Amino acid sequence: MLAHGAPSVAVLGALAPYQPPTAGPWLRWRARPEQGAVALTFDDGPEPGACEANLKLLAEFELPATFFLIGEAAEASPELVDAIVAGGHELACHGYRHEHHLLRSPSWVRDDLERGVAALARSPHPPRFFRPPFGQASSASVRAARALGLELVLWSAWGREFAETDDAAVLARLERGLRPGAIVCLHDADTYASPGTAARTRRVLPKLAAALEHRGLKATTLGALVGSRP
Repeated sequence: MLAHGAPSVAVLGALAPYQPPTAGPWLRWRARPEQGAVALTFDDGPEPGACEANLKLLAEFELPATFFLIGEAAEASPELVDAIVAGGHELACHGYRHEHHLLRSPSWVRDDLERGVAALARSPHPPRFFRPPFGQASSASVRAARALGLELVLWSAWGREFAETDDAAVLARLERGLRPGAIVCLHDADTYASPGTAARTRRVLPKLAAALEHRGLKATTLGALVGSRP
């Protein structure tokens, strides 16, 4: 079993290894470079306490972001979903349950995505993007996402803050992927990751903001970076 967040795609049942960041019509790792921007994305929320703290930091450093929310967590804390939207951020789907798709039936995957999308109905705009839990998508994931009008998204830069204990190592890994068009993946909750993940993310965010400024990059939502639907 791959570690939390290890990106892979199971196509027609065969597990394909991670590929260098590319963008395609069915699966996106990065976006348009010409804007001089990166998409800042957060997985696994919303989690009480952690979500409010991250929203405060994002507001302080003027960092718009896209939140890939777990449906069951969104249903449990609708006020946090409202707070994310009120902060000017974008909602996206991370499934209803944070479970692997690779050994699930197509009907299970379709039901999970449908429930995940429905849980985000408080947003004024329906979610456009879907990131599968653990970064692992099966052929059923692809079909279900297409049927629901969702664009499948992974990432080109991540900190693995769920597995690291050293903040500097998290930041260094993120910095290696910071370039125009990057999709940055962070985790802002402990519920589906190791204890301390959300705290590491919060500690790294100010340094990440400084690194973006140093490189002349701005943070934006995934939708703004990708642009309108083709």
